[in-house]
Amino acid sequence: MARALSLGARGLGQVWPNPAVGCILVRDQRVVGRGWTQPGGRPHAEVRALTQAGEAARGATAYVTLEPCAHHGQTPPCADALVKAGVARVVTALEDPDPRTAGQGHARLREAGISCATNVLAEAAEKAHAGFLMRIREGRPQLTLKLASSFDGRIATASGESKWITGPAARHAVQGLRASHDAVLVGAGTARSDDPALTLRGYGQRRPPVRVVVSRRLELPTEGQLARTAREVPLWLCHGPDAPEPRKAAWAALGAELIEVPLGLDRHPEPAAMLRALGDRGLTRVLCEGGGMLAASLISAGLADRLAGFTAGLALGAEGQPSVGPLGLAALSEARRYVLEEARKIGPDLLAIWARQH
Repeated sequence: MARALSLGARGLGQVWPNPAVGCILVRDQRVVGRGWTQPGGRPHAEVRALTQAGEAARGATAYVTLEPCAHHGQTPPCADALVKAGVARVVTALEDPDPRTAGQGHARLREAGISCATNVLAEAAEKAHAGFLMRIREGRPQLTLKLASSFDGRIATASGESKWITGPAARHAVQGLRASHDAVLVGAGTARSDDPALTLRGYGQRRPPVRVVVSRRLELPTEGQLARTAREVPLWLCHGPDAPEPRKAAWAALGAELIEVPLGLDRHPEPAAMLRALGDRGLTRVLCEGGGMLAASLISAGLADRLAGFTAGLALGAEGQPSVGPLGLAALSEARRYVLEEARKIGPDLLAIWARQH
């Protein structure tokens, strides 16, 4: 199952709205087939493994990181495929909470006389499928907030200079993060000041993440990199109800998808409503790359599920621009706590991954 989870991870960022499932078929103590969900969400992991195994699948044990689907979508049910192939036993890590399956896959297998074992490495599978599970259970994608800052928590000098605080190894690692997420999210301020492309570099033909920009009134440059590439790589713009019609028309003509989001009390697009809208469109994993005000709004709303902090060994001082905007905390007890999951050296810099405490 651990190997199946590792296989499934290859599909992260590539298979939304589907889960990134891994499957290994074992017969006579030998792996006869393996597969993971393919780009675009199909074929599914089980079908790939069964195709590789061929006749060797008959009598085999299938290790699958999520309950095989039981519904007809763009492909037939994987539970039926396992039955048809003559698999003798199926071991799964989790039941699929999607109402279209939700135990029906296991039931169909058992009705066909196939032995089923469940909840094997369930905790690891919960982490592996966290984005998909969150979209099904809560209606929104899992959100990771990425910050690249100086030792004293600054993302730019007072004049706005930020290239480059961290080194080449850290920037390459950021590309790896993008590759494993369905979308990259930034605020309007970052889009205006940095003119980012937010594309995927160094990962060949991988499906690029959707670029998502939050801008209440769509005050974004229509001649920047995002505008020039809107028809090549998906660009979604989350705006408020008061966005001017000419700006909406201009961005639609450039190829951007417009997503209207209600405003919160601060008169900015409401973060929870925005993430629900992204979840409605199938996103399961979103990487937010700033800026400070957007980061603060997501943390305040309890929507930053994971923090990925790249820290460089330099100090920019109090006059530098902070990595996170005002949070309005009156006491230390009001600050949201995160638990360190991993820390490692990236070139001359440090990467720390933190998970939100529940």
